[in-house]
Amino acid sequence: MNDLDELKRLVVAHAISQNLPADHYGPLLDRITADEGDAPGTWAHEWIAEGERLDAAGETLAACQHYVMGRFPFVDGPGRKRALDRAVEAFDRWRHAHPGIEPVTVEVAGTPVRVWCAGLSAERHRPLLVMTGGIVSPKEQWGPVLPQIAAFGLAGVVAELPGVGESPLRYGPDGWRLFPAILDALAGRADVSQAYLLALSFSGHSAITAALADPRVRGLVGNGPPVHDFFTDTAWQRRVPKTTGDTLAHLTGVPPDEVFGHVRDWALDDARLRELAIPLAVVTAARDEIIPPGDTERLRRNVRDLRLIEHDDVHGAPAHLAETRLWSLLAVLEMWPDADPAVKARLAAALEAARARAGA
Repeated sequence: MNDLDELKRLVVAHAISQNLPADHYGPLLDRITADEGDAPGTWAHEWIAEGERLDAAGETLAACQHYVMGRFPFVDGPGRKRALDRAVEAFDRWRHAHPGIEPVTVEVAGTPVRVWCAGLSAERHRPLLVMTGGIVSPKEQWGPVLPQIAAFGLAGVVAELPGVGESPLRYGPDGWRLFPAILDALAGRADVSQAYLLALSFSGHSAITAALADPRVRGLVGNGPPVHDFFTDTAWQRRVPKTTGDTLAHLTGVPPDEVFGHVRDWALDDARLRELAIPLAVVTAARDEIIPPGDTERLRRNVRDLRLIEHDDVHGAPAHLAETRLWSLLAVLEMWPDADPAVKARLAAALEAARARAGA
């Protein structure tokens, strides 16, 4: 069972990332009095009910966002399974109204995994941007960004970490193999020799590992990635939210009280980080409650081409959403040698405007 108060606190960052206003999600969270089950007052039921109301009003994407929140942080019973199924189905309906977004099945070590794509073409191979969320974010949470990626002149993929959402994979130290598998699968419809990874939270760790193994990855943008100390610092691990530990345990298939021992060997040491030969841009949060500050310092010491922005915020920097999105997308375009200068200039101007509004 999840700690309901902690769950409500942590989901706010994800609600903000989906542009849900506080005067909307606040009353919804107040109606939730139980974590388990699918009866009125439970986590899954209340999020799904609001999603159904929006769906009936023709607001398909908003409905999908609520269904996504209803399966947060992971599927642990029929209620959250119903929420995930609704999220996938609603996103599928929404993407039919946006020509160019399509599902693609990728084989990862013989297991079929579905991803959402845009900008693919057998005739015109565009450089590829692969976007992934963290251990609690299914691909439908970030899928709406695909039209914007295609508008920049890139092919785009939105995927999820092993075990998250629909993924049938088990999350483990070889989770990074998802990225080269995606590149292999799309080699005939995108220029996978120029691949860029936009990897949020825990997927940043897998993305760094993939970049060390696959020279097709030309640049990487992360947001609060665990690197080393998260996996090894036992004192810090005692401070990590229960929800995070329980989610890791669920995805890795080990008991919660064994999960940190299980992932200890996943740490990237200094020597490995010094091997990273591509640009790495990272968003960090000064008050991150999940990722220890030592991981940011380790990146500072060892990554040869590091671009870093730090917000006075919690994990994922939800209070700086507009700035973080623009900075991250601009970082990708700055890594791509053939990016349109006019597009970069527009993004840079939008970023300065967002910063000005935040400082007002």
